[in-house]
Amino acid sequence: MTTTTAAGLARSCHPGPTLAVTALAALLAFAFTAPPGVAVLLVLCVFTGQLVIGWSNDVLDAARDRHDGRHDKPLATGQVSRLAALAALAIAGGVCLVSSLALGWEPGVVHLVGLVGSGLAYNLGAKATAASFVPYAVAFGSLPAVVWLATHPPEMGAGATLPPLWMVVVGALLGVAAHLLNALPDLSQDLGHGIRGLPHRLGPSRTRRLAPLLMLAAMVTSVVGVGGVTQWWGWAVVTLGAGLAVLASRGRGAVPFRAAVAMALLTASLLVLTSRLVGAG
Repeated sequence: MTTTTAAGLARSCHPGPTLAVTALAALLAFAFTAPPGVAVLLVLCVFTGQLVIGWSNDVLDAARDRHDGRHDKPLATGQVSRLAALAALAIAGGVCLVSSLALGWEPGVVHLVGLVGSGLAYNLGAKATAASFVPYAVAFGSLPAVVWLATHPPEMGAGATLPPLWMVVVGALLGVAAHLLNALPDLSQDLGHGIRGLPHRLGPSRTRRLAPLLMLAAMVTSVVGVGGVTQWWGWAVVTLGAGLAVLASRGRGAVPFRAAVAMALLTASLLVLTSRLVGAG
């Protein structure tokens, strides 16, 4: 593999979302005090799963990206060949499968079906429907469940210990908000290709207002879900989130996007902190 191809593959994997989701998995593993071996497997399976989702997205959209003159897409410009992308996709998929199942069949299946399967379903056509938010909700809702199941193996003769419902709800709300924010920059271009997902049907104005509200709801769910142990600081974070939501909904220029990104980071951080309280308990 040439350096040019390797660099193109790195750009084609959607590095921002790939690293963000992998980092969140690592932080949740820390929150649940995962043993080192389990933490490594979690990071490996989530990272390679995100590679599968990112590369498959660019492979499937290569012709459209080429038509649109997307110079930021290495498959569209020819920097990465289709064969090289498919080979990388196959290797990442194999590593993802093995590392996921090495965690145990419960977390492995949830990861392969809930996260990777949802991402592939989105790429294969769900993104063009009114239900475009569902894969994001399922995938992000599954992430804390995977980490929980991997760090809470069933005792002898007992079934799996299910994760707290509020964690799954927080992940799902964060996922839908991420979908709305991710779709915003390309709404008009997507419509030209017949893609009419939920953000396209809502329109840019309503999409921009709904995303921060979902993240604020996720923050409230984290604080209420974990109970009184958050004391004052949990609601202080929610108050800060409410201020950012106002900026994200009513600000001008680059302010709304920056406020929304700050909200996403704050929501993810609160999920990790509240999960840590549960893990410590």
